[in-house]
Amino acid sequence: MTVETVAVGAFGARDAEVLRFRDMHSGYVFHVAPPDAHPDLWRRYLRGALRVYRHYEVDPALEYEKVSDGRSTSLFFAAVDPAGQVVAGLRAQGPYLVEDEVHGLGAWAGRPGEADLRAMIAERIREGIVEVKAVWVARNGIAHRAQLGAAISRCVVHAAWLLGARFGFVTAAAHTARLYESSGGRIAEGVPPVPYPDDRYRTVPLWWDTRAYRANASKLQGSLLALERAALGAWFAQTRRLSTAVDARTGGLAQA
Repeated sequence: MTVETVAVGAFGARDAEVLRFRDMHSGYVFHVAPPDAHPDLWRRYLRGALRVYRHYEVDPALEYEKVSDGRSTSLFFAAVDPAGQVVAGLRAQGPYLVEDEVHGLGAWAGRPGEADLRAMIAERIREGIVEVKAVWVARNGIAHRAQLGAAISRCVVHAAWLLGARFGFVTAAAHTARLYESSGGRIAEGVPPVPYPDDRYRTVPLWWDTRAYRANASKLQGSLLALERAALGAWFAQTRRLSTAVDARTGGLAQA
């Protein structure tokens, strides 16, 4: 597997800050960058997220207007097809400095499980927590959709690791939990599901540990995670922008 720090062919990209790698199973190319390093790709990723969220009538959960300037996003991942269309993606916030920065905690506010989830966050935050938001995969007209979804779940681990945090965190509909678990995620024990963003869904919190993902992931996902992580490691030899930004926020988290 190879990694290249090149632009996606759009105006405005800062080439040295855009990473890309190819998912061996779906064939799609994943581009990874801070939003300001590739504003055109960032906008295309967000537009895709908005289309999918609107289809399911959960677009308020996306908080599009609030996040569209990119300031709350440390990194985003965009899967691109051969025609240059963004077909899936996610964004990452953090590493967090205080418990109340964890956006997903709000879904449990005043509900059973809030205290337990807050305690988990407090226990982990000193070693770094990165929260993944706005996860989506295009609904129709794409090949290898299942494999693409599996690749997206692996990106939670990559996001935490690239940003120098030990833990990844996601809140997701319970029916998607098995996919996340395949990449090493674990549903938080003792925290009951909540009806979020509305009563149609049962949302659960999941954690990833970048030091234990191989033990928790399926055999296939573990192998792909290891290959992709090795490729992503080349980024740090070519740019220090992200590690510098993390050091400024956290005082220098060690790479897991």
